[in-house]
Amino acid sequence: MRQLNFLLIFIFGLAMVMFTLENTTPTTVRFLPGVSFTFPLAALLLLVGGLGATAAWIYAVWSGVVRKVESLQGEGEQEAQRVRIQELENDLQRYRATVDAQLALLPAAGESTAPPNNA
Repeated sequence: MRQLNFLLIFIFGLAMVMFTLENTTPTTVRFLPGVSFTFPLAALLLLVGGLGATAAWIYAVWSGVVRKVESLQGEGEQEAQRVRIQELENDLQRYRATVDAQLALLPAAGESTAPPNNA
């Protein structure tokens, strides 16, 4: 894999050198009225490409920071949900114990409280 990366970087660098040698025509750039600079076309394109790559890198870093902050907030919400689930499970166990205790106080289904009929 390293050889492939080296080969790609080498080819890209060689292409940049060839591009620079072939495009040396001076180009005038006007920023504001009265403010202008003259650069070789290749230098101008490489500069603009570098600025674009830097902007893309800054955006990627910012997106990573935002994603990390959101994941930290999500972990806090998950912990709150775990605590709430544990509270609900404790309540359920307490209610079951109460119902079992009340069922034990009820007379058995087969027994009758009325006196037997002897006819």
